[in-house]
Amino acid sequence: MDQPSPSRSNNPYDLDGTTFDAERYLEKLLKDYTLKQIMDTETSIVRETQSLHSDMQTLVYENYNKFISATDTIRKMKTDFKQMETDMNLLKTKMESINTFSQNITGTLQGTRTQMSKLSEKHSLLSRLQFLSSLPAKLKTLLEDENYSEAVNEYMHAEKVFKQYGHQPSFQGIKQDCETIIKNLKEKLKEDFKSGKSAKSITETGELLLKLGEQPKDLADGMLQSSTQRLHEQIIMLQDQKERDMIEFVDMGIEGFLTDLTIVVTSYHDMFLREILEEERDDFHDNCTRQLNNFLNKNVDEYLSLIQDRVESETGYGGDTEIMLRGLDRLHRRLLAMKNMYQGVEINRNAMDIIISAAHQLCKVHQKNLKDHFSDNLSSLRLSLVSVKSDTNSLNLNELVSNLYVSTIEKAKGVLQDLLVFLQTEWSFNIKAEFKGSLCIDGIRENLLVEYLRHISKLMGSFADLNTSSSPPNLLLVLSKTCLELDQNGVHMLMSLVDELYDIESENSATLTHETEISASMRETAQLLLDSYVRLQGNNISQMLRKSVETRDWLNCLEPRSVRAVMKRVVEELTNIEKIVESFYDSTGGNGTRTSASSDSSRKTHFSAITPKQQFRTTWSNYTPSQLESTYASNIHKLFSEKVEIFTSVEFTKVSIITGIIKIGLKTLLECIRLRTFSKFGLQQVQVDAHFLQMNLWRFVTDENMVNLLLDEILGSAVHRCLESVLMEPNAVEIICERG
Repeated sequence: MDQPSPSRSNNPYDLDGTTFDAERYLEKLLKDYTLKQIMDTETSIVRETQSLHSDMQTLVYENYNKFISATDTIRKMKTDFKQMETDMNLLKTKMESINTFSQNITGTLQGTRTQMSKLSEKHSLLSRLQFLSSLPAKLKTLLEDENYSEAVNEYMHAEKVFKQYGHQPSFQGIKQDCETIIKNLKEKLKEDFKSGKSAKSITETGELLLKLGEQPKDLADGMLQSSTQRLHEQIIMLQDQKERDMIEFVDMGIEGFLTDLTIVVTSYHDMFLREILEEERDDFHDNCTRQLNNFLNKNVDEYLSLIQDRVESETGYGGDTEIMLRGLDRLHRRLLAMKNMYQGVEINRNAMDIIISAAHQLCKVHQKNLKDHFSDNLSSLRLSLVSVKSDTNSLNLNELVSNLYVSTIEKAKGVLQDLLVFLQTEWSFNIKAEFKGSLCIDGIRENLLVEYLRHISKLMGSFADLNTSSSPPNLLLVLSKTCLELDQNGVHMLMSLVDELYDIESENSATLTHETEISASMRETAQLLLDSYVRLQGNNISQMLRKSVETRDWLNCLEPRSVRAVMKRVVEELTNIEKIVESFYDSTGGNGTRTSASSDSSRKTHFSAITPKQQFRTTWSNYTPSQLESTYASNIHKLFSEKVEIFTSVEFTKVSIITGIIKIGLKTLLECIRLRTFSKFGLQQVQVDAHFLQMNLWRFVTDENMVNLLLDEILGSAVHRCLESVLMEPNAVEIICERG
């Protein structure tokens, strides 16, 4: 069991406490502890007591040595201080003796010292007078050596003496000679000041004239006028440095024009603005500040206009954009330093406007290059389509689409990457922090990329106007597929890229164009081009059918023995079109999936079952009584038949495209049949042709019933226009078509 520990500082059982009670501690120990624990406690207390006695003994020994050393030191100090007291008394006696001798000497030399002071003053005066006597000759020598600064300093030093002794006759001649020399010097300095060749020389000359008492207002005006002329000459000199690159051009301007301008402004500021000239009017300081501001801003504007002209001449016309920006960055740093140099002087214009203007101009140049590049691609595309046969270019068309799409996307990507040079962190300017710069970044997205995509959509859409454009069908198909690719992938890729590169929050912006708008425009153009392709191909087939109907004498036809060649050519043309379209679009998806083919028996046309007019009437419409005239039967048949829409938008599937072409062709054939008059054999030829088309067209279309309905109307129109409505036997029709 451990030794009892105190619960607080006044615990009577605490051996180290001030309130320790030995009797109570012993009673508690005998009561709570075993014999072994009591013996252990005793041993521990004895050991601690011995250790404490040893520590106290050591401490006493150590302090005893210190006490002995301190005693020796005190005893030694008593002896030393006795000797020091004797020395101090001796020193005091000697100092009193020295003081007495000093007073005696001062009294003796008092008269001599007064006399020496007077002699010194006379010597100083004679020295100054001697300086005045040689001053005119010295001034002439300094002027001949063009040491104008030293001459002015010498005269200013002598002028104080002239003010004091110049009224004396002996000095009047010297004074007049010096004034004449200084007057000539002032005229010389004024000429140099007006025609100063450098800002440093003008500054030095101006300071000398101020020392010579020239009016500060006249000097201030003259300084700015002469500096303006000289700086303008430097601008003219810089205009001829067209062969230098932008960095060299800017460096020349900084080292020459801006350095001189800085010296002029600094000197003007130091001479007229830093210190208050007491002899001038109260508004002198404000007038000088205003004139300096006007002077500075006028020259900076003139120089920056020169820089801007140079930037405009280089931007996008073979000039290196990064070199141009490095030069503008140096200019921007220098102008910032000039702005922070003077208090009360402000520069209104800076290089940031030029940089942003360059970005806008470069965007315009890139936009023109993008448009020209796309126009060149279209020209190359048209040339490629002309040089390739239409029946063998199904694979080439895919390559043309891929080349046009990739070239368009990569060119735009390259432009967006090139414009990132304006946002490099190494530049001293930060376009993003500027309001105009932020608008410029938004302009890269809107005025460059969005406008470029809209231009693509508009330009490709112009080919869809068949009235003003003579575009080949395959061109329309390629352009339509390209627009569809841009809608599905390209627009999102480019818009996401520009938002990522330039940190544009387009999703939450009410002013920026959303990519869905551009995608919708692309898809609308793709639809327009595809519809135009269908109409153009349909018109080509219609042209063949129209000529075949209009050039044939249907009243004097022979009995049909074969299918007309134009029908075979129509089927061949549709087959070629299908091969081309199949390379772009499959037959699946949406309503573009063709219905399953009906059985062979169903494709054996019911036209062949119609023989006389009465048979035709009863077969053609199950709802018409046999006694009705065929005209009524035809009208009732049309009333209960599903109407076929001819010129409707097609889907982006092969079957839908071919179906649209077939509808246009069959509609044309129907209208041509209605304008002709047929004999019996002419009617039978139409019957054979219609059956041949039915046998071959079903595999191209979405809905076989639509083809049957149109062919039904064609044969019905021929029956109505026939003088002798006698149809051929169905078996004979099928034999001719299968043979044919």
